[in-house]
Parts: sequence; structure tokens; C-alpha cells
Amino acid sequence: MSRTRAWLDGYITAWQTENPDDVRAIFTDDAEYWFRPDDPDPARGIDAILAAWPEPEGADPQHQLDVLVENDDVGIVTGTIDYPGGTDYVNLWEVHFAPDGRAKKFVEWCRARSESDSA
Repeated sequence: MSRTRAWLDGYITAWQTENPDDVRAIFTDDAEYWFRPDDPDPARGIDAILAAWPEPEGADPQHQLDVLVENDDVGIVTGTIDYPGGTDYVNLWEVHFAPDGRAKKFVEWCRARSESDSA
């Protein structure tokens, strides 16, 4: 299993469980979480990431996320997340790795999916 795939599996677990220990397992103590590439105020440090971690969504989001490309330092994840009764997103994520395989920086590139995306 690739480093990025293992990290993505951990992210999905943390997303589903909302357990702080699962979040800590995938981010370093000094990690940065950028909610968009030009985020003026990214979450810096594990405590800020935990405070900003998504609230339970109420619906069971369906996701198709997979590793696009990776090297020893960076993994790129792409895919979609569909929120039943809500907005669907097209995603590209940058995962910048610390030596231990946790993310030291995470950047979300996403946009709401349009009907033309499925054509």
C-alpha cells in the first residue's frame, strides 16, 4: 500500500469516527490544514485542526477518492464527495508528508460539482 493510500484511508477513518486520536494519527502536531489554496487563515497545529475538524454532517456522504500521483514528499488525491440532499464536490488534495507518514501540510482544492462534470 502506498504512503498516500494509507494516509487517505486514515483520513476517511477520522472523518467517519470524528475521534481526535484518529485525526492525530494522520496530522503532525505542527501540521497546517489549508481549507483552500489561498486560505488566509489555515488551521495551524493539531489543536487548531481538531477545533476546525468537520462537524458531523447528518447525512452519510458518499465519496470516491483515490491517489492520483505521489512521491516521497507529496501525495495528490482526487475524486468526488457527494452529500445526500446537499452539495456535491470535485476534489484535489495535496498531502505534504512528514518522515513518519503523517501530513505536515494539507491543502484542499475543491469546487461544487456542476451538471457538466458528469457529462
